[in-house]
Amino acid sequence: MKMSTIPQELATEPELRFPEKFLWGAATASFQVEGSTTADGRVPSIWDTFCARPGAVRNGDTGDPAADHYRLMTKDVRLMAELGLGAYRFSLAWPRIGTDPARPNRAGLDFYRRLVDTLLEHGITPWPTLYHWDLPQSLEDKGGWANRDTAHRFAEYTETVLAALGDRVDTWTTLNEPWCSAFAGYGSGRHAPGRTEPDAAVASAHHLMLAHGLAVGVIRSHGRSSAGITLNLFPVHAANPDDMADVEAARRVDGVQNRIFLEPILQARYPLDVLDDLAPYGISEVIKDGDLSTIAAPIDMLGVNYYRDHHVSGHSDESSGLPSEWVGVEYASFPRRGLPLTDSGWETNPGELTSLLVDLHRKYPRMPLYVTENGAAYPDQLTPDGSIEDRDRVAFLESHLAAAHEAIDRGVDLRGYFYWSLLDNFEWAEGYAKRFGLVHVDYATQRRTPKLSARRYSEIIRDNGLRTDGVS
Repeated sequence: MKMSTIPQELATEPELRFPEKFLWGAATASFQVEGSTTADGRVPSIWDTFCARPGAVRNGDTGDPAADHYRLMTKDVRLMAELGLGAYRFSLAWPRIGTDPARPNRAGLDFYRRLVDTLLEHGITPWPTLYHWDLPQSLEDKGGWANRDTAHRFAEYTETVLAALGDRVDTWTTLNEPWCSAFAGYGSGRHAPGRTEPDAAVASAHHLMLAHGLAVGVIRSHGRSSAGITLNLFPVHAANPDDMADVEAARRVDGVQNRIFLEPILQARYPLDVLDDLAPYGISEVIKDGDLSTIAAPIDMLGVNYYRDHHVSGHSDESSGLPSEWVGVEYASFPRRGLPLTDSGWETNPGELTSLLVDLHRKYPRMPLYVTENGAAYPDQLTPDGSIEDRDRVAFLESHLAAAHEAIDRGVDLRGYFYWSLLDNFEWAEGYAKRFGLVHVDYATQRRTPKLSARRYSEIIRDNGLRTDGVS
């Protein structure tokens, strides 16, 4: 696919340059792009089951066809090369590989072998994530992430993957956004497996971190030099700092969103206030001797997924109440501040990305950081000539990259940026209603059309920088 010429208005000398060897990439996830959910020995996942539940996913959408990446992978890698991507962050589908370590699914492993080899042939660094929410349904039938044994099955799966791919991949991510797996999957039921059990959500959060630590040990045993995890981190502020209900709700939301993962992984401890908040939900019963030392196995990088910040009130509104993903929070609502909104209804606040990165660097100064997801959904429209002039996404991209650059100027060891997402895809409970991609996907024909944002990002990568006056 031939990339369009970048408009003259976008072809100006960059004012903000990023460090040499800064890694520029884009991200996807297996269930969101691959399709072919019954092909070549793949077994059902919790998301297949969830999609079949009436009303669970908008419009009754399922993981087929998604972006048909399973069949169109080679074409997609060529497109990545034309964009100039230095890295591709993708996830492996555990259901494609199977749950029997003695008899893994060869077809699934072969697909990821081909993907990695094709990326390397095009000069693109593979950046695989071992788990991005698509738990095999057979493991959910045994309790899912609320069952401690799932962490050990994940370690076996990691061994299978490393044995197949460990000789050609230099950086591994264990989990993507364990908060979503635990609290949206088992707390509010908004995501698969759709359970509304706060005790199970808390147990799942701990077992996911245990799985991460066990997987890091497996990666180390294969001699790989780089292992990490990706967390969706949100700066959290009280809507009214003079209102104690808001202050208390913000503290608790910060606890179950951010600190419940950061401190065990990076400091081998749970925050004491979080232990107190979650005591009624059995957190002390799931923590066993030795768990925290396993969870805190040294990592080489921390992936940061940033979309927005949380502006929290402790007073109820139509969005608060039970079932809730904010376990231990009586009420959590998020009043609007008049900021620009994405098509997902999320407020955009790029300056908080700077604050988040600076805060992480201050607390964990020796930990290299990567922005592993950052992006926005907008209601893209094809023009009569077939192009997509998504200037709102271009503005989002530029403003957040400027915020990332500001963090680097303030001393943050930020080493790379991955836009979410490379392709329009299946957006979980929203189905195909929201488009995050740099590349438009016509789901009926699977035609790919790079948007203006793709062309802009390609220019930024080429110049290793961007100007600061935006796009008219």
